[in-house]
Amino acid sequence: MENDIEKIEFKITGEYIELIQLLKAIGIAQTGGHAKMIVDEEMVTRNGAIELRKRAKLVIGDLIEVENFIINLI
Repeated sequence: MENDIEKIEFKITGEYIELIQLLKAIGIAQTGGHAKMIVDEEMVTRNGAIELRKRAKLVIGDLIEVENFIINLI
């Protein structure tokens, strides 16, 4: 259901944050292994495309969708 989607603005420090670090920081993944599993199962999209790179360098302006979350990097 669309009403169950949680929108999050996440401020990154530095030039980028790696995808698995973001999943852990938001609390979507409890561990690095769990974060890698989420990515391997094609559950993450970055700017509308499935992201399979666990250490993808996410930058300001990227829009990440995973489970019931939409994360805007600011």
